Amino acid sequence: MQIRITEQDGVPIYLQIVNQVKFLIASGRLTPGEEMPPIRVLAETLTVNPNTYRELESEGIVTKKRTAGTYVSDSGPRLSREECLKILTERIDALLAEAKQMEISNAEILELIKQRNQMMTSGEPTK
Repeated sequence: MQIRITEQDGVPIYLQIVNQVKFLIASGRLTPGEEMPPIRVLAETLTVNPNTYRELESEGIVTKKRTAGTYVSDSGPRLSREECLKILTERIDALLAEAKQMEISNAEILELIKQRNQMMTSGEPTK
């Protein structure tokens, strides 16, 4: 599970994690019944509060199995299109802020997105 934290976009870290886990589930990268990394590992890796999983658990996104870990819920709610767009908007805002700091133009970002999409759909690197 790959989660990227950005301190520059103003979104609290726990909320970035919650939104990204929701997105990973909605996109099929995390599937029902799949084991989540232990919260201690996540907390150490991302330097976040271990209570982050409680937010996911309270929303029914993950379930804890006593002494067996935390898993993507089988009956967890699927994200609505509006929720998906909200998550993507937050990620786009973060991308645009980073690109601006790096002096990367919107045209370059769009070209990069097209290249990455082509690579993902074809499985082959673009030239």
